[in-house]
Amino acid sequence: MLVLHIQEVLQMNEIKWGNGLEGQRVLITAGAGGIGLAIAERLIVEGAKILICDVDRGQLEAFGERFPDAHTFEADVSNEEAIKGLLQFAGDQLGGLDALINNAGIAGPTGGVEDVDPEEWRRCIDVCLVGQFLCAHFAVPLIKQAGGGAIVNMSSAAGKHGYAFRSPYSAAKFGVIGFTQSLAKELGPNNIRVNAILPGIVEGPRIDAVIAARAEQLGISHAEMETKYLENVSMRRMVTASDVAGTVAYLLSKDGYNISGQSIGVDANVENL
Repeated sequence: MLVLHIQEVLQMNEIKWGNGLEGQRVLITAGAGGIGLAIAERLIVEGAKILICDVDRGQLEAFGERFPDAHTFEADVSNEEAIKGLLQFAGDQLGGLDALINNAGIAGPTGGVEDVDPEEWRRCIDVCLVGQFLCAHFAVPLIKQAGGGAIVNMSSAAGKHGYAFRSPYSAAKFGVIGFTQSLAKELGPNNIRVNAILPGIVEGPRIDAVIAARAEQLGISHAEMETKYLENVSMRRMVTASDVAGTVAYLLSKDGYNISGQSIGVDANVENL
């Protein structure tokens, strides 16, 4: 029986962490903070060429100071003209595009269906779902010109579970999964793979604000509300932005070359919301 040293096997198969990421030209929406920032940091370490957009000018400036070789662009993903300009900028500065990370989103309002302001509903759908369409609409021609690549759409555990009192957000994230599966079928012949990531309860300011709003609504403490949230997670813990970033890196790597049309939970197994 032939026994090979592990290093020999790795060399034979040309396997390494982040295989194929070096030199990839990647656009990350809402990349100046939270999950988007974690994705940008991970891909920069892996050698990718990064362009981020965000609505927070201060965070964009801070990102540019930390990563002077990366590119930044101020844009609201729900604004068609802004996204058209963003992708023109991507073509000019990166010389093309290999991957789009549709990360931008907002929490939306907390409240019963009779209480939610219709304008807040529309705003949540515009940012979380319409924004992904607009970015893909203008990015896909560039990715086709590159000979193929990847799109990663950020959904949520709320995209597979109904989420009481967070209906705009849940509806948008369900829509992201349908959008993802449709694009995977449509763009597969162009060598473009399309997947959705479904983060669960991600540590950070956004979930803290969501928990606070729900706790106030129910008249309980923040700690009690957090416990209620985690009781619905099999592993009884939150995930981190770095967990999500690692999954994005995998999907963009050669190891993810034949993964498309999937909705991948990074959530410690959220059972219900």
